[in-house]
Amino acid sequence: MQASSQSDTPAEAQTLKRGLNARHIRFMALGSAIGTGLFYGSAEAIQAAGPSVLLAYLVAGAAVYMVMRALGEMSVRNPVSGSFGHYTTQYLGPLAGFLTGWTYAFEMIIVCLADITTFGLYMGFWYPGVPRWIWVLSIVFFIGAINLLSVKVFGELEFWLSLLKVGAIVAMIAGGLGIMLFGMGMGADSAATGVHNLWEHGGFMPNGVSGLIASLAVVVFAFGGIEIIGITAGEAKDPGRTIPRAINAVPMRILLFYVLTLFVLMSIFPWTRIDSKSSPFVQIFDSLGISSAATILNIVVISAAVSAINSDIFGAGRMLFGMAQQGQAPRGFASVSANGVPWMTVAVMTVALLVGVLLNYLIPENVFLLIASIATFATVWVWLMILLSQVAMRRKMSPEEISQLKFPVPFWPLGPLLAIAFMAFVIAVLGYFSHTQKALGVGVVWIALLCLAYRLWVYPRRLPEREPVPAAQGSD
Repeated sequence: MQASSQSDTPAEAQTLKRGLNARHIRFMALGSAIGTGLFYGSAEAIQAAGPSVLLAYLVAGAAVYMVMRALGEMSVRNPVSGSFGHYTTQYLGPLAGFLTGWTYAFEMIIVCLADITTFGLYMGFWYPGVPRWIWVLSIVFFIGAINLLSVKVFGELEFWLSLLKVGAIVAMIAGGLGIMLFGMGMGADSAATGVHNLWEHGGFMPNGVSGLIASLAVVVFAFGGIEIIGITAGEAKDPGRTIPRAINAVPMRILLFYVLTLFVLMSIFPWTRIDSKSSPFVQIFDSLGISSAATILNIVVISAAVSAINSDIFGAGRMLFGMAQQGQAPRGFASVSANGVPWMTVAVMTVALLVGVLLNYLIPENVFLLIASIATFATVWVWLMILLSQVAMRRKMSPEEISQLKFPVPFWPLGPLLAIAFMAFVIAVLGYFSHTQKALGVGVVWIALLCLAYRLWVYPRRLPEREPVPAAQGSD
């Protein structure tokens, strides 16, 4: 997929534009990480671990926070397009950077496949007779068109979509507490609600420690995409200020949203009655007879899926743009439209998502868990490379340089080392359980193919090290 070289295109057309402010970046991260994993995937995690899934979200959330701080340390020190793909190349070598960048793009494609799959499921709440693949096809083309607009328009759309679902989560928590305390919307024959539901249906850990560990495949998938904060550094107006603010605020908010939300859900509705046929949010309110709330929540989870797909395509596009500048992706991926958008990457991502249409046509019942597990491998690989890159960067820095870091990682070096151990453990978990072994196999084959591709096409024509093209110019 070779396109004309960068020299054939005016320089100003080869740059991204700084059109994202702190508000956009903060809500883009929320949009990417609060989506399918919470509104739909949480049902799979609850089935595996029962109420103890809350512990899984707490532990995974702490590890994710260390990943984000490691990424933040590097992004504030050197804000570039391509973000952690660039850092991995710089600190771990070009092969590691190649593997990381392409695996992130692969992660975003797989996560998008999960999101468009759940979009079709959500639409089935209203139109059960319409084949799911029709909805999947429509959302693929809609999101592709949105991502071809200027980054400022994209940022504004993502802000409002994310604001809608964050507001809905807050309202859901408040409404759930109201049901628990005052019995709002419940009939006389409804099951009793309260915290006791967390241990009265087989115990807090009904499936034992193995169930808790098994849930990690879906729990980690739920947090996937938050690393997009680092990707936005190349288009942030003031990365030295906006990146730290976004990283400090977003991970804790996501953790609170996940834990508080699932705590309320499993308190007002026994976890044993939550299935994976639709969003547990919709199931709960529909079962309680609050039909209007179920309809509203379905609108919210649909907007959440659209928001997550939107953010993921953005992230993959910017990663491939940065890699193209480093000679690790076809030069065509560095082609930028008049709006400052890497249009080729958006087009390729849109075509790749058409695979989701085919999967939903062929195996509509089994597609989500397989996709989520594959995405978990890709997500953990990317996070592991971020952590290792930050460790390698620190090892190459002098004490004076370290003291001048504006956003250093906390609990160094214990925090990053524990996070690295957690990522390795999650990869082992994928290989241990039979229902996720295929995902690990796909991941291993993917890495092997990338190594082969690097050896055949990238290594023989490596260019001398050169300064990267400026990440951004001007603003919308």
